[in-house]
Amino acid sequence: MTEGTRDEGARFDAIIVGAGFAGLYMSQRLREAGKTCRVYETGADVGGTWYWNRYPGARCDAESLAYSFSFSPELEREWEWSERYATQPEILRYLGHVADRFDLRRDIRFERRVETAHYDEAAREWTVTTDGGDSARASVVVMATGCLSVPLVPQIAGLGDFSRPHYYTGAWPHEGVDFSGQRVGVIGTGSSAIQSIPIIAEQADQLTVFQRTPNFSVPAHNHPLDPKWVAAFKENYREHRRLHRLGLASGFGDLDIEPKEFESLLTSALEPDEADFEKTCEQFWQMGGAMFLRVAEDMMMNEEANARVADFVHRKIREVVKDPETAEVLCPRSYPLGTKRLCVDIDYYATYNRDNVRLVDLQKSPIERISETGVQLGGAAGDEIELDALVLATGFDAMTGALAKIDIRGVGGGTLCDKWAAGPRAYLGFMVSDFPNLFTITGPGSPSVLSNMVISIEQHVDLVMDCLAEMESRGAKVVAADGEAEEGWVAHVNEVASATLMEKAGSWYLGANVPGKPRVFMPYAAGVGVYREVCEGVVADGWRGFSFA
Repeated sequence: MTEGTRDEGARFDAIIVGAGFAGLYMSQRLREAGKTCRVYETGADVGGTWYWNRYPGARCDAESLAYSFSFSPELEREWEWSERYATQPEILRYLGHVADRFDLRRDIRFERRVETAHYDEAAREWTVTTDGGDSARASVVVMATGCLSVPLVPQIAGLGDFSRPHYYTGAWPHEGVDFSGQRVGVIGTGSSAIQSIPIIAEQADQLTVFQRTPNFSVPAHNHPLDPKWVAAFKENYREHRRLHRLGLASGFGDLDIEPKEFESLLTSALEPDEADFEKTCEQFWQMGGAMFLRVAEDMMMNEEANARVADFVHRKIREVVKDPETAEVLCPRSYPLGTKRLCVDIDYYATYNRDNVRLVDLQKSPIERISETGVQLGGAAGDEIELDALVLATGFDAMTGALAKIDIRGVGGGTLCDKWAAGPRAYLGFMVSDFPNLFTITGPGSPSVLSNMVISIEQHVDLVMDCLAEMESRGAKVVAADGEAEEGWVAHVNEVASATLMEKAGSWYLGANVPGKPRVFMPYAAGVGVYREVCEGVVADGWRGFSFA
């Protein structure tokens, strides 16, 4: 890095942290409005989570044509997705194309980790510094840091003693990894593990999967996209987008544009006889993907209804997995279906029929420690499994992890970490009281990870731009969330979550995967449609809960 590449005392209208979907769209909207911005990005290129998560089999669990920007009809027409569920390399190429097409790279400083963001009350400006020596000022800071961007290092005894290669799925080597002929261990069975295990099993001489808690997974039924189908789809793109924004569609797929596909949607999983119930579940199972959670309207509210649908999934697992004991270990029973993020897989359960794949149930044989050469088990097994490589698919410090790594100081020098010591608190998941002109894209208290992220990102970015326009119309320099409105919103988010089954799982939605992290249900569970209506109501009511000065 040369001196000339640093921002030393530079001033912008806005500073954006992160160059993934959120950062790119935010910079595009600011550019359109004639405002200057600087984007600081830790990676060496655009992409955000798709820049770092390069593990084998990485792909999106929302359908390609839904998981894309809607702000440019020209972009929609010209970009051609190849599969129903896009792979990580394809999504990364798409984001690179967006950055190039709209000339966004010139505002981005790559390989810069933001270290501090401090608010100057007298100047009504933020000062942002990076590990690259940058120091820049702006009246507005937008945190586009992502919800799943900080890999979680598990607290396993001896992890540092392992003398052979080990990899985190969330920070995968860019050159890739060849496991041919190796004895490989995978710790974790969340989404990244479920996607990578079938690929690793094809390469490795022996694969051992260490599972603490099984996850529900439904088939992707992935396939190449038919050009004729895509052309017809694009003719109706605006209608698709409208449905997604209003929450009339799942946002994860687009079969819902055809009402006939959903004629069998159950009001309650408890109502139909066994034959009709099986028929409806099978219909949704064959559709594939996260749409399965729409099989019955009451499955996220009623434990008995949920258990009936979960039992259907258990039977599907037993149909695929030949060894009965292994099949039972793979059946989740300790939490309701859908209360942890539903996984979408390609041949995950079938992988356990391979002779070179072994499943270790950590409930019976927990990991005692990692040794120099493998994993030492306790309990019933008590043996050491020697490995040539170890893959840690142990998840993320979700939703707040990236913000917690930055020294963010607002009014009176108070830190965000101190404010969130008992759990994150934000108004609409969009602004935090005592942190004026600081916006959190898809922050805690918004639908975020319970939605198609691109839909939620675009809505929040558009809300930022509307808020800035309101500031200008009022002649204001500062906007802040009211503390009372923030408390009311946090209470509402908790009330909505408590009315569902969502809090019955020790999930990363609650921060339960991070030792010492307060257990607070972070996303807004009422859906993107309801959330959008709330935000529109706030704006219509003169930006209720916000103060302008």
